[in-house]
Parts: sequence; C-alpha cells; structure tokens
Amino acid sequence: MTTPSNEHASAARESSRRLAHTTRNITDPTEIYDLVGNLSLSITSLAQSLHQIAKVHDRLDPGRARVAESARSGRATSYAVSWELHRAAEILIQAASGLDRAHQDEARIAYGPPEPTLSATNNATPAATAEHLLR
Repeated sequence: MTTPSNEHASAARESSRRLAHTTRNITDPTEIYDLVGNLSLSITSLAQSLHQIAKVHDRLDPGRARVAESARSGRATSYAVSWELHRAAEILIQAASGLDRAHQDEARIAYGPPEPTLSATNNATPAATAEHLLR
C-alpha cells in the first residue's frame, strides 16, 4: 500500500541516489560548503524520522504484533525493531555532528582560481607558457 510516508521515503531514496551520482565528479570545491550543510540537515531529519517510526512500535498494544501466531514473539520482535531504529537514529545524529564540524571547517577555506591543466599548457603558445611560469 502506498502512503504519503512511503512516497516521501521513495523520493528521498531516489534523491540520495542522484546525489551519490552527481558528487562523483565535483569540479568546483566552492560547492562543498552548501552541500555539506544540506547533507547535515538531511541526516538530522532522517534521524528524527527514524525515532518517530520507532515510537510506533513503542506505543503498540502488547498483543497487536504477531510473529508465527505468537503475540509474545511479536512483542519481542516489535521491541527489537524499535531498539534498532532508535539506535540507527542516534548513529545518524553522531554522523550529523561530524558533518557539522566539517561544515564549520569548510567555512574557513578560501579557494583560489583553478590551476591550468597540463593539457591547457600544452595547447598554449611558448610565450604564454613562459608567462605562466613567471607568475
């Protein structure tokens, strides 16, 4: 059954997949500051979602979850799901803290213009190449 929560989770998965694809070839390091900041906020929201999903299991009536027709096993499994979701959320909070520190450090970096590549130097005239070497 497709619910709004599942649709949003699916969109987040697809967005994360596209992000992984586009970050393979970052050529402009000035993009990193905003990228890391946005990722930190995204991970924090994901951690919040995991805690909220775990709370569904925390509030379940004792006999509602069943595993192999056993309410007792169902409750134990439901508890295990809740535990793992809360644990994963806390791990993500730690990851977000690391991203926040990287974001703060990234803010201190000023990037100069890119150095000419070897192929650009090879296509240049001898005078232009010599001028580059004198700088």
